[in-house]
Amino acid sequence: MSAPVPPIFRLDCKAQSYDWGKIGSTSEVARFASSSPAFTVDNNKPYAEFWMGTHPNGPSTVHQSNKSLESVLAAHPKLVTPYFHERLHGHLPFLFKVLSIGKALSIQAHPDKELAQRLFKDYPDIYKDPNHKPEMAIALTEFEALCGFKPLDEIAHALDQWPELWALVGDKEAQEFQEAVQHSKTVEGVKGIKEGRQALRNLFKAVMTSETSKVHTELDRLIHRLESTAANNGPFKAQSQEDVLLRIHSQFPGDIGVFCFFFLNYVVLQPGQAIFLAANEPHAYLSGDCVECMAASDNVVRAGLTPKFKDVEVLTQMLTYHTMASADQILTGVLCTPTGHSLMYDPPIEEFSVILTTMGHTSERERLRGADGPSVVIVTSGRGILRSEKHHETDPEVVEVVAETGNVFFVGANTPFSVEATSEEGITIYTAFATKPHKKDHFHH
Repeated sequence: MSAPVPPIFRLDCKAQSYDWGKIGSTSEVARFASSSPAFTVDNNKPYAEFWMGTHPNGPSTVHQSNKSLESVLAAHPKLVTPYFHERLHGHLPFLFKVLSIGKALSIQAHPDKELAQRLFKDYPDIYKDPNHKPEMAIALTEFEALCGFKPLDEIAHALDQWPELWALVGDKEAQEFQEAVQHSKTVEGVKGIKEGRQALRNLFKAVMTSETSKVHTELDRLIHRLESTAANNGPFKAQSQEDVLLRIHSQFPGDIGVFCFFFLNYVVLQPGQAIFLAANEPHAYLSGDCVECMAASDNVVRAGLTPKFKDVEVLTQMLTYHTMASADQILTGVLCTPTGHSLMYDPPIEEFSVILTTMGHTSERERLRGADGPSVVIVTSGRGILRSEKHHETDPEVVEVVAETGNVFFVGANTPFSVEATSEEGITIYTAFATKPHKKDHFHH
């Protein structure tokens, strides 16, 4: 029989270096990874992602050991409960990350389960697993993203406002789209919605499949016009559409993805605000730092702002073409404890939820009930103590661990724990957890 494992234990996690990451110690990823003694920051290297979980591309290990989290969970089913153990055999149902973005990520979407299984079967060298990848990003710093399609009227207006977009699409297609949008408003119910979505599908596909030479011609015209305006009138206001277009084009000159700005909502999240990205919805992260949680998959279908493989055919077919105003894309957490210290972000999926716990002063304390599935905790600022609880003779002994910025901990299933701040700045932690679908309400007092 294997030796007992404490209900809370520290992890060492992988920092991933991709060219879009922030450089050296400007990256939150590097700052958090530095809490492990084995990690040294290279100030010439971009640090993009910090992976917390059991995904084989960046598996976490028990602190200061070579023992993988997966092997511990496989050997100790009680840490995840029989429900998750039978389904996942030592893996977590989610992958928890920190992202530090210095340069835009690709225009992309993640497949639903059915499409993921088909892509994995047909193209296993490109699509690495058969799982879907809904994800949620919670801003740590000001965070820019493109998220979902704009309302149809805004896209129709963009055709009039941006002559280069009209020219790329062509007179016939542009006029047909604008007429279809107007007509869809006169058709009641589902039929009108479907008409609008079909018109958007046709227009977006026309743009994304445009000839490369035509894309370059119209982008050159667009950028030259904006640069001339800025030279004559002074620089554009920060985060205006013109400013963002020029910035992204400077990162990916000549890329078709620049035209996606006329289709997708541009959002700027403040710390604590979030966006949820369901399957088959287009998005791109542009800048900033965030905590991200997703189903345990690495499946991405890309179509722009990337040197990687672009699968425009699959992307334009898979999207829902659901439209929504930019303000409606932004989520905020819901209070989930009586103290007011904890907010829960609860997306409409089974794999995960996230709780943000913030205490601003030393000695403040919060108690989290503990999920009936596995949890992963990261400390994003401050210092404190995590302490498990013991209620019954059969419970493991109480575990008390010092928790500092960048530290990551695994918390076993059915383990209530408290967080106590021990620094003047208090402590902030994010807890990603899994629970059986019908048990999510357990966390709301």
